[in-house]
Amino acid sequence: MNGKIVGIGLLAVGAVAGTGMWYLQEYHFYYRIPAADAITVQTASGPVPLPVTDFQGIDGTSSPLKWRACAVLSEPPADPLPFDGATPTGAPRWFDCFDYGQLTADLASGAARAVLGQAEIRPDVDRVLAIYPDGRVYGWHQYNDKTPERGVMD
Repeated sequence: MNGKIVGIGLLAVGAVAGTGMWYLQEYHFYYRIPAADAITVQTASGPVPLPVTDFQGIDGTSSPLKWRACAVLSEPPADPLPFDGATPTGAPRWFDCFDYGQLTADLASGAARAVLGQAEIRPDVDRVLAIYPDGRVYGWHQYNDKTPERGVMD
């Protein structure tokens, strides 16, 4: 009888801990950011703010990589700086406008192009944008490799 109680107790503690961890990862460490009316894109002549509509964005304070955005450009950027090695990162399931699997596939196939939104938005982190020909734009933060000898930690 005592073994059953201990077993049930361990299962209950595991279920509560697992549910708590899921909640923290999916909801607690993210917040919606206010709608923006422009997104900055780096061009050969410098940063250019481009007007956007239908902006949705999230961010978090626990990591510089939590920022994600979805929007529609009002006009395509002229001469944006390409971003080599763009790797979209996952977003919480409730932020359903951002599908990193589809973005990864579209960047690989050429259906979307990766451009630099802003270099060093935070130390060693760049803002990357994936732009589609129809004006859709998706953004995320990504570690840059401008100083690989330093590694991730200072």
